[in-house]
Amino acid sequence: MDMNGATGGRERLVVIGGDAAGMSAASQARRLRGPDELEIVAFERGHFSSYSACGIPYWVGGEVDDRDRLIARTPEEHRARHIDLRMRTEVTEIDVTGRRVRARDVDSGAESWTAYDKLVIATGARPVRPDLPGADAPGVHGVQTLDDGQALLDTLARARGRRAVVVGAGYIGVEMAEALINRGYEVTVVNRGREPMSTLDPDMGRLVHDAMEGLGITMVNDTEVTEVRTGEDGRVSAVVAGDAVHPADVVVLGIGVTPETSLARAAGLPLGGHGGLLTDRAMRVRGHTDIWAGGDCVEVLDLVSGQSRHIALGTHANKHGQVIGTNAGGGYATFPGVVGTAVSKVCDLEIARTGLREKDARRVGLEFVAVTIESTSRAGYYPDASPMTVKMLAERRTGKLLGVQIVGREGAGKRVDVAAVALTAGMTVEQMTGLDLGYAPPFSPVWDPVLVAARKAARAVEQAD
Repeated sequence: MDMNGATGGRERLVVIGGDAAGMSAASQARRLRGPDELEIVAFERGHFSSYSACGIPYWVGGEVDDRDRLIARTPEEHRARHIDLRMRTEVTEIDVTGRRVRARDVDSGAESWTAYDKLVIATGARPVRPDLPGADAPGVHGVQTLDDGQALLDTLARARGRRAVVVGAGYIGVEMAEALINRGYEVTVVNRGREPMSTLDPDMGRLVHDAMEGLGITMVNDTEVTEVRTGEDGRVSAVVAGDAVHPADVVVLGIGVTPETSLARAAGLPLGGHGGLLTDRAMRVRGHTDIWAGGDCVEVLDLVSGQSRHIALGTHANKHGQVIGTNAGGGYATFPGVVGTAVSKVCDLEIARTGLREKDARRVGLEFVAVTIESTSRAGYYPDASPMTVKMLAERRTGKLLGVQIVGREGAGKRVDVAAVALTAGMTVEQMTGLDLGYAPPFSPVWDPVLVAARKAARAVEQAD
């Protein structure tokens, strides 16, 4: 058993989780402190390290032709940097009092304890599986890790038919629906919400709905799945939703994810209302000086609402890892929070949002105005100018920007970054109208669509007063 502290007076940093947050933390700590000062041991229960989970739908859909292109750094590359990365090894217990973790070799079942001086918890998130008959049947897949993606591709390769049902229409569900269409499947999406993309207001989600149907996807909204049926071979055969039965050779769960914090919960570490670990701005677990947590297993501060949220995105996970690694390596860094920016696509339709939706603003007691404008990605006379819809929310009396949603064709999605910066800076919509954004006919109308929305929102604030 590896129960002794690091040898030669070295400290030992133990990392649970070998993907974005965990290995970013390990790598940053290694940059600050050499192997003669800090021993780093990392545990990963899967087959892969430091990969892009966000790229899995594009790998499944065929846009990315090689799984290895999603891997930023292999286990061998980490080990070459003096990080003892132990693959196919699952941590099963955290002993906070004894400052040690128990780990099990997934293949052999052998168990051992490893002592730590400092601990990083980066256990990620797991796909939500509905508590329904048949939900665990072969052919039903969540898609969160490269192992999950490989398992889904294996099912697609041996499926007898070409019928797929996607349960849920959030980012994962929408992206996987398109991936399956690209694979030649007949796709039905069952969604309990009014429209797909519940991260948008329903009026903007309707634009996504229309685009999905334009791809040949059958949308079934306002409907709950009640059963997953299996055939004589025990594999999935159909999904029951409402009064309808949808035949299925494969089912993909796109309901969302939940923080993987079972280890932390069993260890008595503090969890928030969304089930994620609670940390301070330095990403230390609250109440524990030498334990940090980051990535999809934590809750973060929403700078607009002032409340904590769970947002599973690789951008945040990598930033968390940098902060954790700096602090664990003897430096100082903090993570300020998020404004909730996200972008996706359906075929050539780009979908973006940042800040609060209408229901988010109501939930935290904010009075607001909401405006929607139609514009184009380029000057109207320039070739290939495409339509774009921008919705903007501003606080009623102050005019402070609260949120932006954008749906459009090429050039629409990344425009949300302007709004994300404005939100982070606490700008009003009136202040936004004076922003000196880049202009030329191939890139924008004279008034950029985001600024057109800001002008309309500023007028609405003035009229509301």
